[in-house]
Amino acid sequence: MIIQIYEVQTPREAGEVIAAGVDQVGSVLTEGERWKDREIVETIREVARCGAKSSLIPLFSDADRISSAMDFYRPDIVHFCEAVIDDSSAWEALCGRLISIQATIRERFPEIAIMRSIPVPQPGEILPVPLDLLASYFEPMTDFFLTDTWRGEKNEGRPDGQPVTGFIGITGQTCDWTMAAELAARSSIPVILAGGLGPDNVAEAIDAVHPAGVDSCTNTNAVDEFGKPVRFRKDMNKVARFVAEVRKRAGE
Repeated sequence: MIIQIYEVQTPREAGEVIAAGVDQVGSVLTEGERWKDREIVETIREVARCGAKSSLIPLFSDADRISSAMDFYRPDIVHFCEAVIDDSSAWEALCGRLISIQATIRERFPEIAIMRSIPVPQPGEILPVPLDLLASYFEPMTDFFLTDTWRGEKNEGRPDGQPVTGFIGITGQTCDWTMAAELAARSSIPVILAGGLGPDNVAEAIDAVHPAGVDSCTNTNAVDEFGKPVRFRKDMNKVARFVAEVRKRAGE
């Protein structure tokens, strides 16, 4: 059972989460124009030194810029998390463009694995495009799927309902585990379950979905004085509890 923790941006936190038992450590490039961050370089080096795997999300979708980032950082995994569907009828063209980017990165960096976030709606919501159809588009050019929560309703004025416009993730809310389980059962590549997972619900999620791995971001973050998760700062007690719950369930 792969355990992945995201929004780790410093070598100190990387070492701490790996010491807690994390297998894959995710970092995020938030600046499209200013994407060189020496601390993330050191974070990826620390992950390698500790014997874990590094995963890197570029929050931009230009093949040449992503290639430059991969050459600069050399992570083990590049993680694409664009929102592959929207309210228009142009989703198929969008998917085609994103698959082309993945193909370019795979050709240029065959040693770097590719992870693709696949949107799964919240319980009771309907995805505009069949989930198995989306997966079939990306699977030939992908090494891991990560099922993350897609929100159909608008969110705080953002046009696609997601916290980061144009990308899925960091909602802190769970997806439809029944749909995620169907994808995990059908997929020929490993499926990592994400979306609102934390130490209090990850065991239940594993029982429901039977994924190849689990991922946590928002619900293992530290919180501010109002109880709101703080981005890019982990709560190591939550991380340790998350790992313990996963290992206990995976060992049964």
